[in-house]
Amino acid sequence: MTLPLQGLRNVGLFAHVDAGKTTTTEQMLYNSGQLRALGSVDSGTTQTDWLDVERERGISVRAAVTRLTWGDTAINLVDTPGHVDFLAEVERSLRVMDGAVLIVSAAEGVQAQTEVIWQALRAQRIPTLIYVNKMDRIGANQDRVLGQIHRLLTKQAAPVNAPDGAEGAFASVHGLLAEDKLPAWAAAYREQLAAMCAERSEEAMEAYLEEGRLSDEALQSLLIEGTHSCELFPVLFGASGRGIGVTELLEAVVRLLPPPAIHPEGEVSGVVFKIERDPAMGRIAYVRLYGGTIRNRESIRNHSRDLEEKVTQIRRIIGQRTEDIGLLAAGDIAAVYGWSRARIGDIVGSPAHVPGEQRLAVPLLTVQVHWRSEAEYPAVVAAFQELADEDPQLDLQWMQDERELHLKVMGQIQMEVLAHMLLSRFGLEVTFGAPTVIYKETPAAIGEGFVAYLAPKPCWAILRFHIEPGPRGSGVVYSSVVRNERLLDSYQNEVARRVPEALQQGLRGWEVTDVRITLVEGEHHVWHTHPLDFVIATPMGIMDGLANTGTKLLEPLLRFRLSVPEEYGGKLMNELMLMRAEFESPTVHGERMEIEGLLPVAASLDFPARLGSMTKGRGTLSAFFAGYQECPPDVEAERTRRGVNPLDQAKYILAVRNALST
Repeated sequence: MTLPLQGLRNVGLFAHVDAGKTTTTEQMLYNSGQLRALGSVDSGTTQTDWLDVERERGISVRAAVTRLTWGDTAINLVDTPGHVDFLAEVERSLRVMDGAVLIVSAAEGVQAQTEVIWQALRAQRIPTLIYVNKMDRIGANQDRVLGQIHRLLTKQAAPVNAPDGAEGAFASVHGLLAEDKLPAWAAAYREQLAAMCAERSEEAMEAYLEEGRLSDEALQSLLIEGTHSCELFPVLFGASGRGIGVTELLEAVVRLLPPPAIHPEGEVSGVVFKIERDPAMGRIAYVRLYGGTIRNRESIRNHSRDLEEKVTQIRRIIGQRTEDIGLLAAGDIAAVYGWSRARIGDIVGSPAHVPGEQRLAVPLLTVQVHWRSEAEYPAVVAAFQELADEDPQLDLQWMQDERELHLKVMGQIQMEVLAHMLLSRFGLEVTFGAPTVIYKETPAAIGEGFVAYLAPKPCWAILRFHIEPGPRGSGVVYSSVVRNERLLDSYQNEVARRVPEALQQGLRGWEVTDVRITLVEGEHHVWHTHPLDFVIATPMGIMDGLANTGTKLLEPLLRFRLSVPEEYGGKLMNELMLMRAEFESPTVHGERMEIEGLLPVAASLDFPARLGSMTKGRGTLSAFFAGYQECPPDVEAERTRRGVNPLDQAKYILAVRNALST
């Protein structure tokens, strides 16, 4: 049975970088009485930016969990990074939130990351408040920002308070839900809110048309219902740096966002969404629990890793303080100590109530790590393995034979932050090679792969795969039509596990995707076959098939929106064509031209930097990952293969068998 937990809210703060998330979090903690004094992003004294690199650079790198109380309601608040290079942290936080606050700068308006996060919030159907911050900044304009929100995000954004002035004249905000206290200048905002709420039902629309208004009670009821169902999105205004509008935001979080739905009497069901390491206590797993309870000293099953681990402590994180609570109940979030083998994304207990994840962060670049001396090599590898536990998107590739270390990254800022973290946290100085775009491969035709692994004895594994290209974006689809009397289920399961691994390196060394693979023939021997035979045979059969089909190279694309003054439009369109961009006819808004389309990552790595000089700093670019598409024939990119190629079957068999025997 699902129940709402009324006295709790799990809320994430999301925004484009520099929209004021961390300052807003600090003000919420201060207004709720959780802090005695306000910290500052500029001085590096905020509660949720606690890493050295965050304090020095003034940006959030990791999602930070904190807790406050407003009235009778406890709020778990997650302050997420705003820079696109740390989108993976946003992705993981989205999974465990019941509500969201999307912060938009009143001066800059809707920006690139704002749109990316908005789409993810809608895909997850997370009820969302939109908080227009920095109303006191030069260039702040509530009508322009509301227009942008309606044009770029949703037409169902409804103001629930009204700003009194803007820029230097911004003084306060007035709520719109109590009609008798409303100043005359705010009446138009109330009218806009009432019209949107009236559309929620025929009865409300009839009352609105007949009387020209909605009662306060009807308005609030329709607003809450519409917010919970993701059909209305309340808009609030404020200036967090001056503390204006923050108490109204806290009130809206409690009144308008939904409580968590829980399964209190059911089995334990939760997910690990963040990993940290404490020098004294070891690994800390941040867990959102959907069902059951977890207590100190209990052994809990890790469903994802098929193991059990004992809880040593359960602590609540409050800013930079922690308190031992001894119990994590359904609906809540806490830090669990003692799970040394837990990883981000692990499901604990039953997966029944854990929601799926929304993939946002797709690393498009790979870099090689370089260290100062050979003596530091083991320490650098160990340090990056620890960081990869905290951010699996790094996808650490440790090539022991070549003594090389490669990472997947989102961009230059992430590389700078990683180098800083290695130095400050581990005392290791590293540099990175030039970033390389991550290409992929896909079969060029339909074909078959065959392997008969019969020697050297004892071994016996025969496999035949049907391989064909899949639709773009479909990933890897595997199935088997072999009866279990020909190939036992245990052996077929081993093949299914090894197919994705076999596709990590194609003919050109890149990951193979958008492929359908069907096992059409399989054979084992009653005496000679061992399950490990299929670990060896599967990559050989897959690579034989790819050699027969050939592969096409795929490159990553960005969907972009470019806004420039009209006089630069012609020059920018010519530049886009040189970069192989595909774009629609430009549109003009005021004196600015907007161009939307698709842009290859490889051709545009330095474009953001060049755009500033080409437009004298007046051009803005919004871009986010749009998928992979086939490269033009003149584009070629190969990657050095790691390990022995399974196409060289004799050498591959010897290499793998030697590895297995050590």
